[in-house]
Order: sequence, then C-alpha cells, then structure tokens
Amino acid sequence: MEAVFADLPEALANTMEVAAKVETYSIDSDPLMPVFPIPESFGREEDWRERFTEEDLFNEFTRNEKGEEVMSREAAEKKIKKLGGYNKLYRIKFEADYLEHLVWQGARKRYLTDRADLSDSSDLADIKAACSDEVRERIIFELHTIKTMGFPGYFLIVSDYIRAAREELGVSVGPGRGSAAGSVVAYCLWITDLDPLRYDLLFERFLNPDRISLPDIDVDFDDAGRGKVLDWVTHKYGKERVAHIITYGTMATKSSIADVGRVEKIPLSVVNQLKTYIPDRGFPDNVKDENGKSPKVNLKNCYKYVPELKAIMQGDDEQLKQMLTYAEELEDTNRQIGIHACGVIIGAQDITNVAPVCVVYDKESDEYVQVTQYDGHVVENVGLIKMDFLGLKNLTIIKNCIRMVKKGRGEDVDIDHLPLDDELTYKLFCEGNTVGVFQFESAGMQKYLRELQPHVIDDLIAMNALYRPGPMDNIPEFIDRKQGRKPITYDIPVMEKYLKDTYGITVYQEQVMLLSRLLAGFTRGQSDTLRKAMGKKQIEKMNELEVLFYEGGEKNGHPRETLSKIWEEWKKFASYAFNKSHAACYSWVAYQTAYLKAHYPAEYMAAVMTSAQSDIKRVTELMEDCRKQGVEVAAPSVNHSEMDFSVDSDGKIRFGLQAISGMGEAASSVIIAEREQNGPYQDIYDFLRRVDMHSVNRKNVEVLIKAGAFDGLGDTHRAQFFHKADAAESTPTYLDQLVRWAIRRQDNAGSNQMSIFDISTDLAEEEYPPAPACEPWSNIERCRAEKEVISTYLSGHPLDDYRYEMRIFTNTTCAELANLEALVGRELRFGGMVSNVKEAVSKGEPFGIMTLDDYSGSYELRLFGEDYAQFRGHFVNDTFIYCKGMVKSVTYNDKKTGAEKKFTRLRITTMLLLGNVIDRYTSKLAFKVNLDDVDDDFCEAIEKLGKRHKGKVPLQALVVDPKSGLTLTMYTQDLRVSAREAIPVLEQLRGVYEINPVVHP
Repeated sequence: MEAVFADLPEALANTMEVAAKVETYSIDSDPLMPVFPIPESFGREEDWRERFTEEDLFNEFTRNEKGEEVMSREAAEKKIKKLGGYNKLYRIKFEADYLEHLVWQGARKRYLTDRADLSDSSDLADIKAACSDEVRERIIFELHTIKTMGFPGYFLIVSDYIRAAREELGVSVGPGRGSAAGSVVAYCLWITDLDPLRYDLLFERFLNPDRISLPDIDVDFDDAGRGKVLDWVTHKYGKERVAHIITYGTMATKSSIADVGRVEKIPLSVVNQLKTYIPDRGFPDNVKDENGKSPKVNLKNCYKYVPELKAIMQGDDEQLKQMLTYAEELEDTNRQIGIHACGVIIGAQDITNVAPVCVVYDKESDEYVQVTQYDGHVVENVGLIKMDFLGLKNLTIIKNCIRMVKKGRGEDVDIDHLPLDDELTYKLFCEGNTVGVFQFESAGMQKYLRELQPHVIDDLIAMNALYRPGPMDNIPEFIDRKQGRKPITYDIPVMEKYLKDTYGITVYQEQVMLLSRLLAGFTRGQSDTLRKAMGKKQIEKMNELEVLFYEGGEKNGHPRETLSKIWEEWKKFASYAFNKSHAACYSWVAYQTAYLKAHYPAEYMAAVMTSAQSDIKRVTELMEDCRKQGVEVAAPSVNHSEMDFSVDSDGKIRFGLQAISGMGEAASSVIIAEREQNGPYQDIYDFLRRVDMHSVNRKNVEVLIKAGAFDGLGDTHRAQFFHKADAAESTPTYLDQLVRWAIRRQDNAGSNQMSIFDISTDLAEEEYPPAPACEPWSNIERCRAEKEVISTYLSGHPLDDYRYEMRIFTNTTCAELANLEALVGRELRFGGMVSNVKEAVSKGEPFGIMTLDDYSGSYELRLFGEDYAQFRGHFVNDTFIYCKGMVKSVTYNDKKTGAEKKFTRLRITTMLLLGNVIDRYTSKLAFKVNLDDVDDDFCEAIEKLGKRHKGKVPLQALVVDPKSGLTLTMYTQDLRVSAREAIPVLEQLRGVYEINPVVHP
C-alpha cells in the first residue's frame, strides 16, 4: 500500500489518526429506574439524606434482613457501586421506606381483617406484631431483597398504575400471572390477588437474592381497559419517557422461497409445490441431527432430510437451484417491523437519551405510537425498564357478565371474593361442562376432568399445570391416586408436607425448590438456581448442586440411595415442570369463569359470545353448548337486542344488533337510543316512523328483516317484504315501497314548506302502503336468509325436517370428515344440505365439487371420474343428500423422487336423497305410548294413519303402564306405512313418545 500511495504518504498516516480518534464504548447499563413521585406527606428525600449516614446505608444494603454480615468488605463495596453509589442509595432507601409503609398497611387489610383495633393510622410496629410469624418473616425478607436489589421504585410504579386502573379508570385487573404471584409484597400492594402463603408460592422464583436480575411483573387488564391504562401512564410520566418496543419480523423459510420465486418469475404452481416440502411445525420425530436432537427447520437442513429438495439441489434445473440458494441467504433476515404485543418502556429520562426511537402504526389503537428501535432482547441491557401490559379477553368476559347480572337480576357479584367450596362450580368441572371456561375447555381437558372429579381448587391448579406436553403423561397416575385406585406414596415421609396437595406426584417447579430446602438445606437462592439449572439443562451447575444435595441430604439423615432416586426423577421432570404461581393465578380466573357459568349461564355465555362475535364458527360452537345447557339463543330483535349479545327479560340470550352483517355500530345505536327514549316499537311501520332513516338505511332494514328482528311485531312475515307485484326487475319490493314512504314522511315533517296536500286534513299524514298477500317463507328459505346475515341458523336448521335421518342413520359429522386420517378403515354414513356446487372439466375428465352442511359444520366433497358420473345427479344446490363411503389409505411412489408417499381418500359408495333414507333402511317403526291413552280414538287414528300413508314399514307399539311400569309390545298385522310420512302424524298423537325407526340389521 505504501508503494501504491507513494505520491501521498500522508494517506497511510491519516488512517492511523482516524483509528486513534474512534471512541469505543458499551451501550449496556445497569437499570435506569424511573423516579416515582412519593407524596410529600410521607417525607422528602432530603430528610433521608440528613437522617442516615453512608455507614448506615452500607450496613443496611450489604447485610441480610436480620442484620447479619453475609459478605466480605470487598464484595460489599462492589455491591454498593453496582447499585449506583451512595447518591443513588439515598433515593432507593427513601423509596424502600415508603414501599414498606404501603406493604404493612396492605398486610393489615390482607391478613388482619379481624383486628378492628388496627387502622390506617396504626403504627407499623403494631401491625408487624399482630401478623403471624410466617407473614411477618416473609414480608421482612421480601422487602429487604427488593431494597438491596434496587427495585422498590419498580414495585411502587406497578402498584400505582394498577391502583389507578381499578379506582380511577374502572378497568378490570387480573389476579396476577407468572412468578410475580409468589410475592407477598405484591399481594399486599394489590399487584396480585392470590395469597402466596396459601398456595406455597415462592418469592425467589420471582426475585433470586443470589443474582441481580430485573423483576418482571406481567399485568392482565380487560381488553378495552388496557389502552386506558397506557394513556394514564403516558400522561403521568410524559410521552417522551414512555414507549412501546419494536419487533422485527424475519423471513421464514416458506416466505423466502415465495419472495425469491416472485422475483425470479418462477411459476406460482412450482413455488407452491416447493413450499409443500417444507415441514410446517418441525421434522418427524424419527429425524435427528448429529447431536440426537430435532433439527431446526431451515433450507440447509431440508436439503439433508427432505428427499425432494435434496434431489432438486443435486439435479440439473439451475433455475430452481439458484432460487433456493437465494432463498437460503434470505432466511432469518429482517423483513418488517411491528409493535411488541405487551411490552412498554417507562424511562427515567427522555428515552432518546438512551435508545433510538421511531414511530410505528398500531392497528389496535389506529394511531402511530413511539417505539424503541432496540427490540425486546436489547432494551433491558441498555438499562430501560420494561413493563408488560397485557389484554386478557376473559377479564372482559367476566366484567360484561357481572354488568348483565346487575342489570337483569339486580345482583352484585363480588368476583374477587367467591367461595372456594361452591358445589355448583365443582359440579360443572366434574361434568366437563367447561365450554367457555378459561383454560379448561378443550375436549381432552373435559375428559380428564370427568375422570378426576375435582373438589378443591388445588386439583384445578394441578390439572392446569399437568395438561401440557410432557407432564401430561402423569395425568392418569394423578387421577388414579386421587380416586384411591393407587396408593399415595412418598420416597421420604417428610416430603408429604409439599406433595400432599398433588397426591405424592411432583408437579410444580416450586415443589422441587421447597423439597431441596427441606431435604438438603438449600438456601432460597440455591433452590432457585437448581430450578433454573434443571430446566435449562445446565450440566456443570447441576453437577455442582448434586454434590451439595447429597451432602445436605445425608447430613439430615436421608439415605443416599433414596436421594439419588429423587434427584434422577427431578432431572427428568424439571425440564417440563410448570410454574405453580402462574397455574394458580390462571386457575383462579378459570374458577371465576366457571362460577359465573354455573350460577348465571345465560349472562356468562352471552358475554363469551360477545367476545367471539367476529368468529362465527366459535359463536356457533357456543350456541350449541347453550342448547345443551337449556339456554335459549334467540334471534335479534329491535325491541330486545342490545349492541352485543345480551340476556332479555325472559332469560334468553339475544343476538346483538351489531352482530348482524350489514348493521354496524352507528345504525344499531340509533335504534337502541330511540327504543330506550320512547319505548318498544309496535310494528315495522312504527319503527320506520320513529328511527332516523338517514342513519338507518334500506340495507339496515333488509338485514334486520332477514335476521328475524321484526318477527312477532304486527301481522307481517318476512316473505311479504321481498314480494313484488310482478316479475319485472324494475318493480319495487314491498320493502322498497315502505322505505320510500318512511323517507318521504320524515322529509316532509322536517321541511318548513307546506305542500298542497297539507290543505286537506285527510291527507295530512300519508298512510303506509298495505302489505301484499303471499305465502310465508319455507323453513329452508328462512334459514338461508338468517345464515346470510348472521352466518348461522337461529330459528331452526334446514336439517330439522330430517332430524330422524340425521340422528339414527348417520355415524359421522361433516366436522369429523375434516380429519380423514382418523377415519381410515371405517364405513362412514353422513348427510347434509348441498350448497356451492361447482362442476368443471380437468384434463378432459369432468368432476364435481359440493359443500355439504350439517349441524356440526361444512365439508367440501369432491368426486371425479366414474364416481362423479354415477352421482352427478345429486350435485344440486339446496337438496338434502345421504352418503355412505369408506376412507382408505393409498400408498404410491413419487414419480420424481421415488419416495413412498401416502394419502387418504374418501370413496363414496352410496348417495341418495335424504328424504328417502327412512323408508329405504327402516325395518320397523317403533314408538312408545301410555296405556291410559290407548282407547278407541287412538286405535282409529292408527288405522287412518295406515290408510293415508301406505308403505312397506310395519308399526311396533310399546304400550307402557306408568303405574306398574309393565310394558307390552304390539305389532300391526297387515298395516304397513311410509315411515317418513307417518312420523309427523305419530308426533301429534296423544300419549305417543320416543318414536324410533329401527334400522335393517
């Protein structure tokens, strides 16, 4: 380089000068705690500086809670420096003393409710003395740990915005989540709402006194309230000190292939085929890397373990090889930015002094918000304090349910102080009736609940912790011990103290921590280190602690062989052991939701449906559960519906007006406001006279009619509003005429000009046009209209006319057909209504596609070749068909790779009209009848039935004497009927019940 720049020798010298001027520094920082404004009535920081010497602070911050020296002078001075020096310690001390004041006052309200002699003005010493030894020692330990770690301000800030949420903003706050629930200090500050001492929850699971780490208190708010709390925090601390946290979305394997394919102009069909080779959730269990672990899903590993991609990279198609090479380079690179779902920064100063910021559009609030350009992995390293504000939908559900109970029943539900021994609530859990119950509504969980028969909340906490991959294997053993089918045993008798509630099975991380102290004398810090080392498989640390465990255990008189057995079980268990603090908090929320469902089923399910109203599939599932519980879900009504799902005066759940497609908030609010101000609407004409037709338009009225919102008002029915005088396209419907009349009437009333008709009193008020005469809609027409506007059927189901066919002759639902792999080898019988028929030709072969709907959902049925040719006559919309078929697993070799592949196929063997099924497959039509109702009139009615509805199916009557319980089976001799025609007639006969077509053997 010297030779190249021989004419500019100063060039090389300048590079050295530039290098010397480069300043290196670290952006890492200890926590920069925001300053919490302490009330002047408590004191001033200056007073603390005068009252305490540096020596006082040194002793207070470097000794344990008992005042004992626990570290060397060198380590103590290092700690003082780590905390920011004496200047910072005065502030921490000031905040810690105020925190202590609040905590002991909270302890009085939490633990001393029976001490009427203690009040807000009581001396802290009196409150401490009145507390039990366990409570007093735990609070003193926690306060000392919080203080000496430098975090009293953190607790003050969190307790302050939680207080504001509850008291000022009317926001529901969760009972806690995560390890913070193990803090008695947090419990006394109302940050959490579950007593850690009652549930053996540990503070050091939250803050370990042996290692400095930031506290992490996640707080749940109701969905609508989360934004209010964020606004409050921003206003209090200043918008320049509050920011959200940025997130960086990276290029996933499939998206990188898609993006490169688009640029390289690779055909979309080829790109989509390549994407199918990429595993969705991970490689199969039998695929392991050189370390015996499941490899990460990326292109590099796909070349190794996916034959199709390996063949492409070894093949001759250079274009595809180049595309995959570019895609591999793009994997895991940043693609877009977003906002952290819950993390919020509250800074000690203007955040721009510590981190770069930018603005990002927030869809939830529909505004641009300030975010740090450091993501969640970095913000704490630079000293910024992250606090998590989460929205929990179930808090909104609980809040809405309580509001409806108060409005409809006049009852106040104290949701934070429910009895923990409520029989109805545990009955609900024991029956597995947990649809809509937080964390307990999956089918698998319902099955285990029915087997477990929980009777205390500890059972629910354990199930919450066990029902997840890994520990789930222990559920059968847990249930067997609970039910007494297997003995409850303990390796060492003293272990019963912490394993009794879980029937001798270790379920929680906290149990490992407590047992390590009990058996081997571990310190609080060591027990948490053990928990962390086991969970993260830190081998060296585990080996170190294992030695201490054996030493301490043997010192306490426990056999090494038994200790070794316990240790080995812990090693296997701890990698998936669950945090009891989190399980306990969320089980309490689950209990609250179950209590509301058990005592106020209509109000609770209405609240759940409101939260899910944008997901109609979910709403349909909830409606089905309501039917099972005997809770009626009624159609929307202009006289009874609110904006969202609600409960009317008859105890029925009403669809909300806002849930109707095509309504919206504005029109719904106008209708409700007018009803509340001037009373119920008498009929649709009264409705059109009163509501502002510039706010409620024709489309709004149309969807209200289709949804049934005017049913029962006046003498009109839905079909009349869509009737035309003739078939001409330009001819207005009756609804068109009514809307024009209403608009004209309102416009005339609002006009200051007098029309010539106003001269005549007879014409002063124009009458609405008379309703046309026409037939009401059929069941299927009515159901189709309802599904169009509310995406489900309310007043019935098109299949209701075929309920016997669907109940007796089918064994599979459309929902089950979505998972054909589970049905391989079974003969399937199913039916439903046909919709969305499509017929086309592919490669010269015709094929057909139909959607089949039943009570469970929909299934897309495709037929090709001879199958389609045989059954194409049934590909007609709005017909009802019955199918028989078989699911087979077909194996074939891929032409390109030679790899063996499998696919499942549904082969239809029979397809016929659903209305023909009963007569075709019924051997006899059985029914029961009460003996008291068998008289001449009954026999005459049966004879008429046989003459009017002749067929091939004999009748069988089971005559029942209700007094003696005796039964007599009677058959008709020569009388044969059409079963399908006879069933509706039998249903009308007095005394007849349990009609049952008997299927051919």
